[in-house]
Amino acid sequence: MPDHDPFPLPRVDETNRPYWEALAEGRLVYQCCKACGHAWLPARSECPRCLAAETGWQPASGRARLVSWVTYRKAFHPAFADRLPYNVSVVELEEGPRLISNLVGLADPEDLAIDEPLALVLREEHGVTIPAFRKAG
Repeated sequence: MPDHDPFPLPRVDETNRPYWEALAEGRLVYQCCKACGHAWLPARSECPRCLAAETGWQPASGRARLVSWVTYRKAFHPAFADRLPYNVSVVELEEGPRLISNLVGLADPEDLAIDEPLALVLREEHGVTIPAFRKAG
């Protein structure tokens, strides 16, 4: 019997499968509306701006900026207790979509600033490739 809850894994479905498959291949992608050009994450079956159902996937450059973050010093899920302190960040891709991620490789978890330039880092977590970010440069 494990000493804590299992690591929470993503729920992959037909809508978000291209996102997770691209990450497994070493690429970050985002959805884009074929009708109005709006780009977004997370995946959904219609454009959040115009509600068109014709969408496609575009590759992200991997460049981003920090929009917001919180540093957790208490684990609200037992699977994350050994990571304290860790951050949960809102990151805006250069192409516009925002996603919730983590910043890695920080010497000081408090040494962050809004609009900080970031670069994509793909990480393996319990058999799943996930996007994380580090400070650029």
